[in-house]
Formats: sequence, C-alpha cells, structure tokens
Amino acid sequence: MATKKITYTEAMTEIEDIMARLRSGEMSIDELTSSVARATKLITECRKMLATTEQEVEKLINE
Repeated sequence: MATKKITYTEAMTEIEDIMARLRSGEMSIDELTSSVARATKLITECRKMLATTEQEVEKLINE
C-alpha cells in the first residue's frame, strides 16, 4: 500500500500543532522524543518542497 505524500500545508499545520502542544505543556515526556522526531522529518520535507518549487519557478521565469 502506497503512502500518501503530505502537502506543504499539511506538514506546516502538523508542525504548528506539535509546537503548540510543546508550548502549552500538554505534551507528556513520553511523547516528546517521537513528536520532535516527527517535526524534524516534516521540516526536512518542507525544505525539500520549497527548494523544488524555487527551482521550478526559476526555470519558468528563465524560459
């Protein structure tokens, strides 16, 4: 079964949710490591999406 690729908007929403839970203190210590790992993975994916989009826009502008 193929996994659905997350969109930039979905990733940012999830990152914001994780950050809000961290700031509010409602995240248990048991969730902390996995939540930070998830946020790190999402941030990496967002950076890749932004770099790809930037390259595509530059290509279109230069045509």
